[in-house]
Amino acid sequence: MKRDKAPRAVTIRLFGLLRSFGKAKDLPACLEESVPPEGRSGLEIAEEIGLPTDKIEAVFRNGRIQRLDERVYPGDRVAFVPPGTPGPYRVLLGMVGDK
Repeated sequence: MKRDKAPRAVTIRLFGLLRSFGKAKDLPACLEESVPPEGRSGLEIAEEIGLPTDKIEAVFRNGRIQRLDERVYPGDRVAFVPPGTPGPYRVLLGMVGDK
C-alpha cells in the first residue's frame, strides 16, 4: 500500500501587532493550518484562524514576500506582516519596489 507522505499543513508565525492579537485569542506564536493540495490564499488562511485582515499588509511565504491574495501551499512556511514596517526595511523585504 502506497502512503501519501506529503505535508498537508502550512506553518504559520505571527509577529508584532498580529502576535499580540493572536495571544489575546489564545493562538500560539507558531501554529499549523491544513490546506488542500491546490493551496489557499493568505487571506483565506488569515480569516480561518481569525486574524484581522485589515491589519495584514503582506505575507512572507518561504522567505519571500507576497500579496495576501496569492496562494499558499501545503508544506509552506508563512508569516503575516502587519502594517508599520519602517521605510528602509520595506524596500529590503520587497514590500515596495523601485518605480
